[in-house]
Amino acid sequence: MSKKRTNWIPEILYEEDSQIPFIEVPKGEDDPSLLFIFVNRKTGETEMGSDGEELPIVEMDLRQFVDMKILKERLTESEFDKVRSILGLQPLREAQKKGSEITAKVRDNLNKT
Repeated sequence: MSKKRTNWIPEILYEEDSQIPFIEVPKGEDDPSLLFIFVNRKTGETEMGSDGEELPIVEMDLRQFVDMKILKERLTESEFDKVRSILGLQPLREAQKKGSEITAKVRDNLNKT
């Protein structure tokens, strides 16, 4: 069930010691299904600003990042695995099996202590 949408803007945040960003979703809002992010790269060249200051020239490339959960829900298993493969990921069933094996090993190690 979709919630009422307002014009809130997702803010990408980082924990102090983490490299994985997060977004705080306000109560009553849907998770963002797609994020648009500019990837900026300085060219090494400069240009004069309006006040005569030297400003770096930046190439901006607009990228889109999608919620894989939505793709998983709406694509067939083979279509979803094709997307995963394009992104350099293993097929979902294979990744889940390996994840379960890792979890079992962790549990075994915890039970030994």
